[in-house]
Amino acid sequence: MAFNKNSRRLRIKQGIRRKISGTDSRPRLSVFKSNTGIYAQLVDDLKGHTLAQASSKELGAKANTTLSVSAEVGKKLAERAVANGVSEVVFDRNGYLYHGNVKALADGAREGGLKF
Repeated sequence: MAFNKNSRRLRIKQGIRRKISGTDSRPRLSVFKSNTGIYAQLVDDLKGHTLAQASSKELGAKANTTLSVSAEVGKKLAERAVANGVSEVVFDRNGYLYHGNVKALADGAREGGLKF
């Protein structure tokens, strides 16, 4: 197996997912980053359902994602989660380091009313 940035992230992701799981009352807030956007969703792992989602694409971000756009995605997701009756989540950074856009998204979700 080639050792590169992606395979390292996937290995870290598997270790994280062994330890955390989302339920109906406390879903998993999963983050995904691409070169052009950032995406977040609330997942109930017991049922396999997505409860709410938000992305930088729906906010109209065209190019690379900035910290302010990531914070807006977190706020939008929190707004949708509170509308669905969810106030507590388990944060899944998906193998990414907790800084930059991932941290901005988490801070935006906290500002929006989510607890984790």
